[in-house]
Amino acid sequence: MRFTTIFFDLDDTLYPSNAGLWLAIKNRMNDFMRERMNIPEAEIPALREKYYLQYGTTLHGLKKHHNISEEEFLAYVHDLRLEDYLTPDAQQREIIASLPTRNLIFTNADIPHAERVLTALNLRDLFTTIIDVTTVAPYCKPMPEAFSIAMKLAGESDPARCIMIDDLKRTTRAAKAIGMSSILFGETASSEDASASLSDWNDLTDIMEKL
Repeated sequence: MRFTTIFFDLDDTLYPSNAGLWLAIKNRMNDFMRERMNIPEAEIPALREKYYLQYGTTLHGLKKHHNISEEEFLAYVHDLRLEDYLTPDAQQREIIASLPTRNLIFTNADIPHAERVLTALNLRDLFTTIIDVTTVAPYCKPMPEAFSIAMKLAGESDPARCIMIDDLKRTTRAAKAIGMSSILFGETASSEDASASLSDWNDLTDIMEKL
């Protein structure tokens, strides 16, 4: 296999999107903007989406335009009982554990959240490094600068030896643009935005061998 490094997204990738956790996090973002920032509730969805699209994350937009505390925001939005949403998947663990690659988390969340999610999924020991939104600051996925930092932290100089697995097309598209292979998680149909699509972890090795 020509690949040496796989970057795994966290939320809605290492657990199913129908788990409800990411929706709960977005609701916490709304609560923060309403309760801590006094933004009118009717304006919040459009503003959150605007910042997400313009800056890569809602957090980056809030920091730029409202001077909020990054630490306070991240702690607030991730303050959820993960056991209400996440269940370990023994088959998923076996598949990731069998990979002959260096496996890292690359997320726009923060390390404390990633640690908690990986622990809840019984996957923490399978990843050598967590690259979070603070690690690549002031950048974030899908910015090419963020990918460059992630590769340096992985000790990888050749993007052709890397795979990015993510549930967002804009991230898999960005990974392809810098020379990585990318796998769009949660999709079954092929897409120009990714090198391949993955909906069942049992298919991962076969997909990698065909890339």
